[in-house]
Amino acid sequence: MSDVPALIDIFWCGVHEGAAPKYGPAQRRAWLPARPTSEAYAARLAGQTIFIAERGGTPVGFMTVSQNGLLDFAYVLPAERGQGTADILLAMVENHARASDIGRLTTRASDMARPFLARWGWRVTGDATVMRNGIAIPSTHMAREFLDSRNPKHRERDAAIV
Repeated sequence: MSDVPALIDIFWCGVHEGAAPKYGPAQRRAWLPARPTSEAYAARLAGQTIFIAERGGTPVGFMTVSQNGLLDFAYVLPAERGQGTADILLAMVENHARASDIGRLTTRASDMARPFLARWGWRVTGDATVMRNGIAIPSTHMAREFLDSRNPKHRERDAAIV
């Protein structure tokens, strides 16, 4: 995939710059100590559906979802905050989940992502703090349930949510 280097840049900037309001320098270094290689990152993304937002033909954000409904990566460049980029990407992920009969999306949300996901109807399902190199990186397990799309009343309610 030719976009892998750009996705690595977005991931790197998202962690090391974008997460600064909620995570200290040591936490950000523990979270992502080195840029992944293109080969390693491509392997990590393999098998996931990837949604990429572009501005002027340049990737500015992306989200990935696995076949079992795991929202694995959800990053936008810090300059994209407040532009609706993450909203559009998440709408695409959720629409894909519905179309693929994935009834539940899950994620381990950073403290930066948690309020954003909560606005979209995601709920907290538990603590997901990670320890890396003796450094605690707070995060939260979250999930988004979808109603049974075969029931017309549920379809109407789900349509109103998006």
